[in-house]
Amino acid sequence: MKAASASVKNHLVSSALSALLRMYWAGRIMLGTFSILLGLVHAAAACEFGPFPYRGTGIVCRMTKPAALLLNQETAQVIQAAFRNAKFPNVTGERSMRLLGRVAYALSDIQVNDLSIERSEVELKEEDSAIHISIRNVTALFKGTLTYGYAGAWFLQLFHSVDFEIESSIDLQLNINLMCQKDQVAPDASDCYLTFHKLTLHLQGDKQPGWLKQLFTDFISFTLKLVLKREVCKEINAVAQTLTNFITDLAANFVQDKDIIVDISLASDPVIKGRYIESHHKGTVLYKNSSSVLSDSVFSPSLLTESRMLYFWLSEHSLSSLAAAAFLDGQLVLNLRGEKLQELFEMEDTEMQRKAVQRIFQGTSYNDSVAKVWSLTQPQISFQPEGTVVSSSVAVEVSILLAGEEPLVVLYMEKEITATIQATYAEKKLILQPVDSSVEIKVFKCTADPSEEDPSIQSFLQNMILVAGIPEITSSIGSALTSLMNSKRLDLFDIINPEIITRKGYVIVQLDFGFPNHLLLHFLEKSL
Repeated sequence: MKAASASVKNHLVSSALSALLRMYWAGRIMLGTFSILLGLVHAAAACEFGPFPYRGTGIVCRMTKPAALLLNQETAQVIQAAFRNAKFPNVTGERSMRLLGRVAYALSDIQVNDLSIERSEVELKEEDSAIHISIRNVTALFKGTLTYGYAGAWFLQLFHSVDFEIESSIDLQLNINLMCQKDQVAPDASDCYLTFHKLTLHLQGDKQPGWLKQLFTDFISFTLKLVLKREVCKEINAVAQTLTNFITDLAANFVQDKDIIVDISLASDPVIKGRYIESHHKGTVLYKNSSSVLSDSVFSPSLLTESRMLYFWLSEHSLSSLAAAAFLDGQLVLNLRGEKLQELFEMEDTEMQRKAVQRIFQGTSYNDSVAKVWSLTQPQISFQPEGTVVSSSVAVEVSILLAGEEPLVVLYMEKEITATIQATYAEKKLILQPVDSSVEIKVFKCTADPSEEDPSIQSFLQNMILVAGIPEITSSIGSALTSLMNSKRLDLFDIINPEIITRKGYVIVQLDFGFPNHLLLHFLEKSL
């Protein structure tokens, strides 16, 4: 009998915890919210870095205090929406009473009403390298049915049912540290405290015997307090790790395009200051069986400020490696035909232009012609205050498509192109604008000028490339990158006043943002 009683009591602990832990979504989701922007951060407790870790830093992420305050402000609404849809299991237990014998009870059909969070506060503590989250006065009213019974000394068994309400009011304090395990983030929220202001059981109409109300009020409240104090941090840690894995998978997917992968593992310890959290990542590029190596990064924390909510620092090496991988993967190819081809060759209406077009296309429609542009060599990228300087050897081939015949190549050129490009992000689009360009033709073959003695065609083509060709190529690259980023759901984020600032050897992206409700709701739907 004692064994059976112990088993039932253990079941009480488990069931009561499962039923009422959902009230503490506030703590779990606040931790999860910070994991959304800290998902790339890996702490150094279980990881080793070299004596000069910044030298291997290719990407840096800094989140400032205003971002933390925004997340803290908006989270309560999401918590309440998730909590209203939660399902609550039954709570069972028993207790031995003199004269009455064993008294068993079950709380069933539990529903929650009037959930509210009075306020929550967040602080970044530099002295103990932790994120402190205080959630004040989490209140909820639980309703359901209490079924109870007892077996007396004469084996008399009686069972009754009555509606109940449980009033609760609790404060939750979380002190979150960041751990690194197997190169993955492992947030540690075991340093947490629960303060109970109220956890009271009310029976329907107070018509039951006074001893019964007193029994269940005291015993259930006391038991739940013990269980919650012991187990809630374990539950928070479990959910936090699930969310961290979810965010890590999203981040890994965002920086991957087929065989091109960016390594976002840590290059050095994360930093928690009173005004920001900063993480440093390798940012090396993996392509098939090869990878880049970075050992001379110019990063320094002084390169970033604290006036915006979110900063990304990207090294020249990381972006150059991405361009190299895209070249090896055969992605730096552009085909133009129809209206696009017409826009290039008819950018201006002059006598020289009309003659050149007639001689090159031989009267063939633009719809029956195609221009192929591709990079012959790996592009070289250099970040300068004026913009991103890109140099590459590029080939252009124009062909006429004849029905039933092989395409006829009427123009082939190889040229060295150098362009300074400025980037902006507006209306959920990446815009690349060339501000300075130069073209040097190295190889020229044209059926309209086989002897290469007519300078007018080359002059026209060189001017066309500078005025219309390079802008078209950069625009196409911007559109392709926008499509790629939007396929990763970047367009769902509320990005506010982003700035892309180039400096010698690196680029900074700084922005403000709105709360990413879609990301948190997606996690709730998928994982919990």
